[in-house]
This record gives sequence, structure tokens and C-alpha cells, in this order.
Amino acid sequence: MSPDQNGLEIAVIGLSGRFPGSNTIDDFWKNLQSGTELISPFPNPQPSTPPDSTNPHPPTPIIRAGATLNHVDQFDAAFFGFNPREAEAMDPQHRLFLECAWEALETAGYRSETEERPIGVFAGVGMGTYLLYNLSPNPGLIESRGFLQTLVGVDKDYLPTRVSYKLNLKGPSISVGTACSSSLVAVHLACQSLLSGECDMALAAGVAVKVPQSELTLSPDEIVSPDGHCRAFACKANGTVGGNGIGVVVLKRLDDAIAD
Repeated sequence: MSPDQNGLEIAVIGLSGRFPGSNTIDDFWKNLQSGTELISPFPNPQPSTPPDSTNPHPPTPIIRAGATLNHVDQFDAAFFGFNPREAEAMDPQHRLFLECAWEALETAGYRSETEERPIGVFAGVGMGTYLLYNLSPNPGLIESRGFLQTLVGVDKDYLPTRVSYKLNLKGPSISVGTACSSSLVAVHLACQSLLSGECDMALAAGVAVKVPQSELTLSPDEIVSPDGHCRAFACKANGTVGGNGIGVVVLKRLDDAIAD
């Protein structure tokens, strides 16, 4: 340990993600470097509030826009040991996080199926809409899977444990729910778990994939940008815009990472 270290240092040794207009971390970085806006408008913009004949003031029109992901309907089910019917009943948040978790470990240089040291999973998961909009209108699919198995495939509490099970990870597996801070709290808990010796590596992640993606416009209206642009910390900022994305980092105690 060097004199300027205190033994609490954590290294990022792998990462993966899916971001708007960016299928990989490298794509996302290039978009950031070029200043590309990754928010896109949805077709057929609608008023932010329904018409009210008793209201003398018409509703304020807003541009319905969001930061959407590509290929959320695609998943290599067989690679992860699912049959097509099982995969169809899984929330895209489960499917895409499983892919990104595997990719993050790969970039770190580890094969989960042969790794015996404990690896933890800490994930902040967004609100799920897949059950409401995609599965509930198809009762035959729910009946074919069974109600309990359907819930396991869409509930946020089972997302980290599914990844731990499928990737043979034997450390803590925790779903984090603190609203907008969930992903950073997941990083904090992962670091604490590493420093306390509960695991030797940890995946920390944030996952938010709402479907259909054309329904990302938020309410109440007062927080939505009326022109469909998000200008954080700028004097022209006039509201927020919804979006989807996934980010996963692999963390390790710095001394262990250097030793490896």
C-alpha cells in the first residue's frame, strides 16, 4: 500500500451499459464527446393535459419526447438458459440487466461460471411497466407461465437474485430502492460490502427500462420540459425529460485489483 492510500480505495475494473442512441459504453462516450443530444420526439404530440371545456385556459401543448433505447425487444434467451416463452414473460429490465452484467464481468476479465470467489450484485431498479402494459392484456401468457413465475420475471426484487443465479455469483444480492438515488446507493452498498469482506467483487448497477418507450413523458406537467429538451444546470432549463438506460460497473478492492 502506498503512503497516500488508506486501504479504503475501490477500483472500477469493468463496465457495461445501454444508453439512448448508444448500444455500448464506447458509443455513449463518442456521443458525449460530440455533444449529441440523445432525446428524440415521439410521433403525434399530444397536449400535456386532457381538454377541459370548463377551463377558460387551454392545456399547454408539450413536445412528447424521451431518451429511448434501441433493441429492447431483443434477447439471447438460449445463451442464458431460457426458453422463448420464459423470455417473453420477463421484464426487459431483467433481460437487459442480465446481458449487461455478463458483459461487465467479461470486460473485467472474469468468467462467472468458473469464479469461486464471492461476487455481489447491488442494483437500483426502476418502476416496472411491462406487467401492466404487455402481460396483463395477454392473460394466456400469464396462465401458461403461472402467476407466481410471471411475478418473478417482472418484480424488481428478483432482478439481482436472477442475475446471481444465472451467472453463478455467490455474494450478496440486493435490490436497492431509493427512487432517483438508487444507482448511487447501489454503488455505496457495493463498496461497503467489499470493505467489510462480504464479497471480493461486486456488480453495482442502475436499471430503468419503461415500456412502451413512447410513454416516457412525465407528470405532473409542471416538471416536464415543454420543448422536449433537458438542460441540466443551464439558465434556459425549463423542465425534465424521461429516459431509459442501464449502467453496470464491476468493483474490487484496489489492492486486490492490483494484485490480480
